[in-house]
Order: sequence, then structure tokens, then C-alpha cells
Amino acid sequence: MLRRIAVVLLIGIIALAYQTTIPPPPKLCGSPDGPPVTGPRIILRDGRHLAYNEYGVSRETAKYKIVYVHGFGSSRFDESVFHQELFEELKIYMVTFDRPGHGESDPDPKRTIRSLSLDMEELADKLELGSKFYVIGYSMGQQGAWGILKYIPHRLAGVALIAPVVNYWWSSFPAKLSWEAYKLQPRQDQFAVGVSHYAPWLVYWWNTQKWFPSSSVIAGKPNFSPSDWELIFKIQRDESPKRLPPRKDYVMQQGLAESIFRDMKVGFGEWEFDPMKIENPFSENNGSVHLWHGDEDGLVPVTLQRYIAKKLPWIHYHELPGVGHLLPIYDGKKEAILKSLLLQEEC
Repeated sequence: MLRRIAVVLLIGIIALAYQTTIPPPPKLCGSPDGPPVTGPRIILRDGRHLAYNEYGVSRETAKYKIVYVHGFGSSRFDESVFHQELFEELKIYMVTFDRPGHGESDPDPKRTIRSLSLDMEELADKLELGSKFYVIGYSMGQQGAWGILKYIPHRLAGVALIAPVVNYWWSSFPAKLSWEAYKLQPRQDQFAVGVSHYAPWLVYWWNTQKWFPSSSVIAGKPNFSPSDWELIFKIQRDESPKRLPPRKDYVMQQGLAESIFRDMKVGFGEWEFDPMKIENPFSENNGSVHLWHGDEDGLVPVTLQRYIAKKLPWIHYHELPGVGHLLPIYDGKKEAILKSLLLQEEC
């Protein structure tokens, strides 16, 4: 009898523990119990909605058309590379979008690097951006930039990767180099990133349980450089509340599982390809790819970006001294990024 009771209790404990790993279903925008739809959206090939914002001059008058991919915990309201005067001077049009599960874009439980690149191509086609367009991916937005370089390079006029997050398990990285870079992360991030790669089914539990510290970025205490924090404090002092980025509750309003937790699974999980094995899409010098990184980036080790640049010599690598992860916000950097990409100016 006691053995039966023990077995029943054990089964109950296992079932309870398993339940804590399953996130609640997302609350879709526009559904009866979900957040409202407040901006324009397109309908994708599988019926999902993708929300977007437009910046700069009109599509009809634009000389340069850019699809911008936001970073981790961000949204279509990210204006990191938007420069009003330069956009008007050069006739730049830029569209930003909520990546799946973020903001007002429907979740994609089957999201991969490839599916995101196809979402971007479909957005460009629905907005009639033409046969070729530019792509800028910031931080975790590298999923879209690397993906589109791999899967639809024929649609590209040029690409810029800004402080792109790396996956420590890309096969081209030497094990020693990757491990040394991995250990540069705060201990709690080492665990959070490791769980994302080795046990993705535990990502929701790991980042919501109270026993161990979760990702520092999710907790709102990222390992920014002192120069990054100085920029943040300056923005908080000088900018009006209306000009500050949207609150995190907008980004995660449909649920954590299909926004930032899905981002971690995709970003640090098993990729379908190794970016360092991508071939030059502009071998005829009809475009260019740029990688920008600050040598004081506390979130993404600069040593790994240097290795990527070495493996892909056709990428124009720009390493900026004294600059952290918030690279495009530093004085003069967004102008340099745009001019090097669009005008091929040396920076």
C-alpha cells in the first residue's frame, strides 16, 4: 500500500513539474481576450499577420529601400538607425516590423531562420519594394540578416549587421575560441544561453522560476558597457517620454513564450546553416555586406566577430573603439552605417 502511494505521489510530482515547463497559450492581437491591433499589418502566406511601421520618404519617391530587423526585446518602433535629415536628403524609405510573436505580429511556433527571411521577403513584396532591397539587422535581428543572405541573396542590394548576436555553436568557430567567449558572459547568462541550446523545452521554466537567476537581459540588467549605460542615462535625462522606446509590455503583450523565449530558442539553438559558410552574394561588386561592432560590447564578444570577419573577407568589417552594444545610438554612427551601406563611403 505504501509503495502504491509513493508511486502515485511521484507521478503527481513529475506531472506538476512538467506542467511548469509549458507556457500559457499566446493572446493573439485582435482576438477577444487579446491586445488590440493599432497599426498596419500584412497577411502572410500561412495566414499570420505581420505588423510594420514606415519611416522616411514615401516608397514611390525613395531611391533606397531598407527592411530593418529589430533586436531582442524590441519591436517595430525601434528607430536606432533612423535619421530624419539623412533620410530626406538621400531619399531613404525604411520599413520596420514586429518579428513574429512580438508586439502585434502573430506568433510563429515553427519559426526558424529560414521562415523569418521568407517573412521579410513577403513583406517587401506586399509593400512593392522592388526586386532588390537593403537589409539592416541589429543585435538579435541578425537572424533576419544572416537568413536572407543564405536563402534569398538574389533579392539583396546590400546588408548591414550591427552588433549581431552570435551563436556559440556555429560549427566554424574553433572550440577554444568559442568557449573562451562563452565564459565572458555573466554566469547567469551562461546558464540561460546553455539551456536555450541544449534544453530548449526548459527555456520557459528556466526564465520564470525563482530558484536560480535567469537571463540578465530578460531581468533588465544586461551586461552593457559603462559607455552604454552613460548613453542610456543621457537619453533618460534629455528625451521626452514620448520619444523613448515603447515599454516592454508592448513587445511581450502576446506572451513571453512566442516572443523573447522563442527568440532565445531560435538564436541559440541548432541553426540550419553556418553563416561562416555563406558565399559572397556580391561577387560582381553590385552590393556590399557590412558588419559593425564595438570593442567594448558586453553582450557579444568582439573576438567572435573578428573571427567571422576573417572567415568571410568579403564582409566589410568595422570595429569601433570605446563603443558598446548600443552602437547605432553613439554620435555619428547611424550616419556612418547608412552611408557605407548605401553610398559605399569608406568609414
